[in-house]
Amino acid sequence: MLDSDLAILYQVETRALKQAVKRNMSRFPKDFMFQLTKLEWREVITICDNLAPNAKYGASTPFVFTEQGVAMLSSVLSGERAIQVNIQIIRIFTRLRLMLSDNTEIRLELAKIKSELDNQGKNITVVFNYLDELLEQKERMKSGRRRIGFMPDNLE
Repeated sequence: MLDSDLAILYQVETRALKQAVKRNMSRFPKDFMFQLTKLEWREVITICDNLAPNAKYGASTPFVFTEQGVAMLSSVLSGERAIQVNIQIIRIFTRLRLMLSDNTEIRLELAKIKSELDNQGKNITVVFNYLDELLEQKERMKSGRRRIGFMPDNLE
């Protein structure tokens, strides 16, 4: 995540966030945070239309934080807002990792099916049957979870 985006979330100025990080550089190794070069920053600007105008024309290039760097910000920035924002960001990273692993499992399963089909010389309808089975398995897994909170059965 860019320092300017994190500053908005933490409700601090980007300058203040950068100062806090610079004062604690030993907490941010290269796999936690790095600074974009001017060339990299120009490439990001050309790709991303949603960057704040003042971020595009700042004097220095932004810091970019990895998941671990965002977690480390909680030890650098203080206050209740910093704690709550950090919790939410870590939860989002966890969800993204889960989504990526789900996609990986599906891709592996599809590769297995493809190799079976290639070996057996079967037609495309078998692929759709396998995909239907995968979707049904996923739905069964979701529906197997216990509901939390009150919800009348007829409103499901």
